[in-house]
Amino acid sequence: MIDITDIKLSNAQIAWRAAQDIDDGAYVNLGIGFPEMVARFQAEGKQAIFHTENGVLDFGEAPKPGEEDWDLINAGKKAVTLRPGTSFFHHADSFAMVRGGHLDVAILGAYQVAQNGDLANWSTGKSGIPAVGGAMDLVQSAKRVAVVTDHVTKNGAPKLVDACTLPLTGVGCVTRIYSSLAVIDVDVAGFVLREKISAISTDELQSLTGAPLHANGPVQKLICPKVLA
Repeated sequence: MIDITDIKLSNAQIAWRAAQDIDDGAYVNLGIGFPEMVARFQAEGKQAIFHTENGVLDFGEAPKPGEEDWDLINAGKKAVTLRPGTSFFHHADSFAMVRGGHLDVAILGAYQVAQNGDLANWSTGKSGIPAVGGAMDLVQSAKRVAVVTDHVTKNGAPKLVDACTLPLTGVGCVTRIYSSLAVIDVDVAGFVLREKISAISTDELQSLTGAPLHANGPVQKLICPKVLA
């Protein structure tokens, strides 16, 4: 098995790369936990409009420690700040926005992504969350669904697989994967390799992936800033 410990991208680097593909003015929902980091790395000159399921639209960055207002939180119970035009609304209205197809991008974490775009990002196991939550609505309704994830599990097993073995969050919903080793699109051909880190060969990357990797053009070098706070 290939040891990728010292060559793979950090979570911050993965989040940075995902953020570069968000258009200015895009309506974006970030999943709880790791995906929330994407908001810190928006491309210069671009400002997304962030949405959270508990009923806030166009909120700002996290406040400084000690300056939190705990009446102002996102779905992950993290404190946020207000921007000019920030809107508040009922939880049901928030999901009407989601289900009505008004979000441009949803970015989530994953346990598994299948080559047909199926997503498994929740678990009923001992350490799993109690239910799938709003993710199932987000992945079936957003115009684009992206995943940020390590390429393999802590035990080295592929997270990009032929077919998911865990409970599905959504069917055929994922369009792009930002992993710790590569950027991969999902289309009718399956996993299409767009970018990879230079420290690993395509064959080595394939050995860490549980389904065939295809290329319908040149594979670009995946470059991220080396140090990210």
